[in-house]
Amino acid sequence: MKLTFIGNGAMAKAMIAGLVNTHQIEVLGKDMVKLRALNDAFGGKLSLGLLQEGVDVTGKTLLLCVKPHALGAVSSYVQGEAHGLISVLAGTSLKALQEAFTCKHLIRAMPNLAAAHGASMTLLTGDNDFRETSEAILKSIGKTHWLGTEKEFDIAMALTGSGPAFLALVAEALCDGVVREGLKREDATFLARGLFEGFAPLLQANHPALIKEAVMSPGGVTAAGLGALEDCKARSAFMLAIKKTYEKTLK
Repeated sequence: MKLTFIGNGAMAKAMIAGLVNTHQIEVLGKDMVKLRALNDAFGGKLSLGLLQEGVDVTGKTLLLCVKPHALGAVSSYVQGEAHGLISVLAGTSLKALQEAFTCKHLIRAMPNLAAAHGASMTLLTGDNDFRETSEAILKSIGKTHWLGTEKEFDIAMALTGSGPAFLALVAEALCDGVVREGLKREDATFLARGLFEGFAPLLQANHPALIKEAVMSPGGVTAAGLGALEDCKARSAFMLAIKKTYEKTLK
């Protein structure tokens, strides 16, 4: 299948990395210098085109990867009826997309930067008739999960879309903690990477509470550390982060 990316930013690049070996990729953007640099990064496997007035997208499957505020400007450049549109624009409703583009099928998707490593957790919602096709495309960059309503999608996006930034903060803070106590920075970084790599299969097989209970012995070192986190209201802080992220998508 041939896919046409509109936009060539960080998310587009991450998705292309997971799709380029299984799909024909066309990328439309405003800056040909940046487009050529992107193509060089993928060994010249991409087709390139300038996003300018009169671009015909008839029959194409589009992946919209621009900033949400650019929706109106971008839609003014294209003409024709696309076969399908998969949008990764945060906080941009199906209704807004339908008003901006002419297409037979419309999907909202939210991958994350792990797409570059084939490990994205990608949310989808929208046209059920295009569900199977969109899931097949996005499974090339990791796992997918379909949600029945846009409200559920926007809530879940706060976890899967913004989650890598939250986990990055956790990893950085843990590294800073052991460095403060005297461990070398390179050792701290190496150990944090191993910790996160090993945690993924644990979480696949166990509820988070059971993992915590298995590590925390009565009166032990982990219990002391978790007590400090509870004293600092770490749990509430993360719940508030999800709330604020979700609320931002509604504005």
